[in-house]
Amino acid sequence: MAGGGEGAATVGVRIHPARRLPDFLQSVNLKYVKLGYHYLISHLITLCLVPIMAIIIIEASQMNPDDVLQLWLHLQYNLVTVITCSAFLVFGSTVYIMTRPRPVYLVDYSCYRPPESLKAPYERFMKHSRLTGDFDESSLEFQRKILERSGLGDETYVPEAMHSIPPNPSMQAARAEAEEVMYGALDKLFANTSVKPKEIGILVVNCSLFNPTPSLSAMIVNKYKLRGNVKSFNLGGMGCSAGVIAVDLAKDMLQVHRNTYAVVVSTENITQNWYFGNKKSMLIPNCLFRVGGAAVLLSNKSKDRRRAKYKLVHVVRTHKGADDKAFRCVYQEQDDVGKTGVSLSKDLMAIAGGALKTNITTLGPLVLPISEQLLFFATLVIKKLFKKNVKPYIPDFKLAFDHFCIHAGGRAVIDELEKNLQLLPEHVEASRMTLHRFGNTSSSSIWYELAYIEAKGRMRRGNRVWQIAFGSGFKCNSAVWQALRSVSPSQNGPWEDCINRYPVKVVS
Repeated sequence: MAGGGEGAATVGVRIHPARRLPDFLQSVNLKYVKLGYHYLISHLITLCLVPIMAIIIIEASQMNPDDVLQLWLHLQYNLVTVITCSAFLVFGSTVYIMTRPRPVYLVDYSCYRPPESLKAPYERFMKHSRLTGDFDESSLEFQRKILERSGLGDETYVPEAMHSIPPNPSMQAARAEAEEVMYGALDKLFANTSVKPKEIGILVVNCSLFNPTPSLSAMIVNKYKLRGNVKSFNLGGMGCSAGVIAVDLAKDMLQVHRNTYAVVVSTENITQNWYFGNKKSMLIPNCLFRVGGAAVLLSNKSKDRRRAKYKLVHVVRTHKGADDKAFRCVYQEQDDVGKTGVSLSKDLMAIAGGALKTNITTLGPLVLPISEQLLFFATLVIKKLFKKNVKPYIPDFKLAFDHFCIHAGGRAVIDELEKNLQLLPEHVEASRMTLHRFGNTSSSSIWYELAYIEAKGRMRRGNRVWQIAFGSGFKCNSAVWQALRSVSPSQNGPWEDCINRYPVKVVS
């Protein structure tokens, strides 16, 4: 614009600054240009079909009765062709209807809310850790620092056994924790949906670190007197991403068994998995993991679409277990003095990033609009063919999803995904607030996050939700849901009496 000013002065004409053309790079918000490009490409087929349909309608409107009669006679003389085409059309339609995947509906879900007596505020946690006598000063100081930076608030919960001095990590106490969590979530689920336990045809339970005999799924069958031919499964040792795995297994079973319900129960058990040693890498789970669980009711009944909250769109699973570093980055073992715990590797975040990259590479073509796929492909071609140092194009997943439920594994996990996926603070609000209010509840955390979004009244019909979770092995799993209606929170939800206090500012 400076050059324009000089040129104007030489011919004696003064241009008022307010009348100059604006600098579009400064005045135009480029995100709107991108949104316009996305809209144009996504609706390209529609935009092409509209004029074609308009021409067909115009031509049809100009036909007189004689033209219609000539068309009818032409079809009569080619009756064999018409019948053959019709037969192929009917056959193809029948095959498509019979082989297409049956839709899976999420009727409702419930999250366990522990009693107030199990709350573990920061000061009480540190006091009890000191009173156990198992931790040296260095370990106590390490736990204090982890808690301060963890993103957890003062209202998270630990099991009854950990409130005792000394702690009581017995098998009986662990069973009591499992029963309290699972039955608490299931009681609310059956009450809210009016589904009778005898109607359940498929049961999938996942709990990574507590796998007694009889199994947790057998405990549920016994408690609710499920029918004798129920298809029950118990997933163990699969980490914090096992909730999505359980949904995937239930989905596959619902493709085989018609007209039935599936219940997925996701939880973790802390009682027998608290670490009482001084190895730093094994102390971190003590500071992050808390009591929680969720029960989910899925259905393949067409009549349930009217009352269901969501429809399952995609499940994408990524397993990096073939790599030794990935396999051992979350590892249950004994320390040098024989105390058992779960060790977290320093390479955990790098491995999680690699697993995420693989997962979204698979998920992207399924969910991203064509505009994002073309941009990504064009960048890749330029880099490969012309050997130019082009910065990789990161697809904008905000164009594919309205809500994000990122596993609340810890503050660093949420920070990294927010940065790498270029999300806004409101996109990770549900994850941060779930971590603050309930801590890392393992595989059930994504359901507390979904409940947060509902409690805030943000879920609208047609909205897409991306649940993404990480777990030992190492695994990264994604589930995509679409809201079938504007969803209100269910009764007795986990956020019912505290949602108005959130979001809160988490101290850095």
